[in-house]
Amino acid sequence: MDEQRAVAEFVDRNDLHAPPAFRLLDLVSELGEVAKDVNESTGYGTAPEDVDVNTDEIGDVLFALLALADALDIDAGEALDAALEKYERRMETQETPGSGT
Repeated sequence: MDEQRAVAEFVDRNDLHAPPAFRLLDLVSELGEVAKDVNESTGYGTAPEDVDVNTDEIGDVLFALLALADALDIDAGEALDAALEKYERRMETQETPGSGT
């Protein structure tokens, strides 16, 4: 995945290496920023149709996720392909791609 390679090169170039546990904490923190945008834009659920998330926050989540995948030596593109195949199989036998657990 070109995006993962770009993140890895940025991390290398700026000496921003971190263990996977810290990458996970960063990812959760960035997801929290997205949740904050959703909470605030919907009036904490009073106007659910008004969801607004800043594009840069989604970018931060993607960066953190790809940095985590790289720290774990996981090819994000291959992981996504496997997930899509799994969801396709589930859709053939059930109404939703979720695991139901």
